[in-house]
Amino acid sequence: MVKSEDVRYAAGSDSIEAYLAYPDDAERHPGVVLIHEIFGLDDHIRSVADRLAAEGYVVLAPHLFSSKALSGVLTRQNIAAAMKFMMSIPVEKQRDEGYRADALAKLDGRERDAVSSVNELLFVNRPTDLLTEYLSYGVDYLKTRGNVGGKIGSVGFCFGGGMSINLGCTGKIAACVIFYGENPRPIEKIKNVNGSIMGLYGGEDHRINSGLGELVKTMVEHHKSFTMRVFPGAHHAFFNNTRPQTYNKQAAEASWGMLLDFYRINLQGA
Repeated sequence: MVKSEDVRYAAGSDSIEAYLAYPDDAERHPGVVLIHEIFGLDDHIRSVADRLAAEGYVVLAPHLFSSKALSGVLTRQNIAAAMKFMMSIPVEKQRDEGYRADALAKLDGRERDAVSSVNELLFVNRPTDLLTEYLSYGVDYLKTRGNVGGKIGSVGFCFGGGMSINLGCTGKIAACVIFYGENPRPIEKIKNVNGSIMGLYGGEDHRINSGLGELVKTMVEHHKSFTMRVFPGAHHAFFNNTRPQTYNKQAAEASWGMLLDFYRINLQGA
């Protein structure tokens, strides 16, 4: 059985909303920080948290855009407008900046302003260091929970995949999983990783995959434990079963099995 609750944890002078899922028992379990896609904490991420909790983990899924510093622009309405806009674009064009710009120009004023504001903050001038701090405070929060014992890992999807490796570069986690996320910048941050890393990518995700050579090279140079798999035919966001445009059942199921095996070895020591 799994229990869950909505929590808010301190992040310096700010605070972050989060979803917490954990086994309904009196035992202590490894912790996992679960990081959402670019559109914020949603029901899909909550369901992933529940699945991980059923496997024996205490899972914290922060809503990174809920802080006082970011919530003015990244409202749920603005994020929903941006999500609707992105889902209206054919999957093969979602990384085409020119195509997106033309589509954006066709929106009415209010919707265009909402999508543009989200785009500016999350794609153009993303506050990666601040977001990483929020995640680091999430690790600290997990350590205060009486049902968390032993190691803590992370996993993130898309935007969250990039943030997962940024959290890994703080040296605070033992196992970092990247689902089709961007490399940290500068890439030399990798030298600060203390745990093992696994990257899972879609073969058709050409923009993200263009950085994999640099990632592998840096992992080798800094003697990091790194596992990588590319799923042929899978697009970006292949794991999210609420998005029929990109969901790939075979890749999603295989990658889930790899994630569980990776955590058993690196968080549970099995």
